[in-house]
Amino acid sequence: MTAFGTDCTVIVLAAQRAGMVNPLAQRAGVSHKCLAPIAGKPLIVHVMDVLAARPEVGKVRVMVEPDGQQALEPVMAPYRARGLTVDLVSSSENIVGSVLAGVEAQAAPFIVTTADNVLLSREAFLATLGALASHDAAMNLATKEAVLAVHPDAQRNFYEFADGAYANCNLYGLAGRHALRAAEAFREGGQFQKNPRRLLTAFGLINIVLFRFRLISLQHAAKRIGKRFGLRVAAVIQADGAQAVDVDNERTYAIAEMVLEQRGM
Repeated sequence: MTAFGTDCTVIVLAAQRAGMVNPLAQRAGVSHKCLAPIAGKPLIVHVMDVLAARPEVGKVRVMVEPDGQQALEPVMAPYRARGLTVDLVSSSENIVGSVLAGVEAQAAPFIVTTADNVLLSREAFLATLGALASHDAAMNLATKEAVLAVHPDAQRNFYEFADGAYANCNLYGLAGRHALRAAEAFREGGQFQKNPRRLLTAFGLINIVLFRFRLISLQHAAKRIGKRFGLRVAAVIQADGAQAVDVDNERTYAIAEMVLEQRGM
């Protein structure tokens, strides 16, 4: 057993869309956005540093296209030298496919995050892992108030529920492969608007009405979604609104950099 333990497998999504060069990568002169520097280190290094410090992490699997693996090899070398098992795994054409490939034949439970989640905290990681002791899946969110307290433009998209508005955090937990059956509904990506029948099939008419008119709380919604897929789903609320900020564009890059500097990272 390594110094890092063997409690969970972490899937880090680092791929980029085929045929597209991310503007942040282009500005930095690197092949992938996850290699663009922020606060003195590549984006993915901020994520890896948090994971490498956790004894609960047994293995990290970085999902990236084959042509990106060579670029990431030297970045992963220091972590391997310290005893952490890091696999560079070929990503799929969509996120769900990449997650499925990442967990294949690996030890559960699984934590899933993204290579641009540079503000990932120890507390958020542990809360997600802890939720899997009693649930099949865990999703992380932060209240609108907590997110806007970080910066007025920290996030612009919120989910509205009866008890308030929440922003999604790019951090998920899966107790085992069985929890991935809910993800199959999203395999085609953002196609629900183009195909309402798929939306109805995935979530059911009653749930859609309840969500649309904000008739239920977030926790009630999590229970209903879980019941739909035969799973126990935990909605983990992060007090730190920065957990809902990942580096998607120049705006969020600047905000994340500000937070990293404030926190002495």
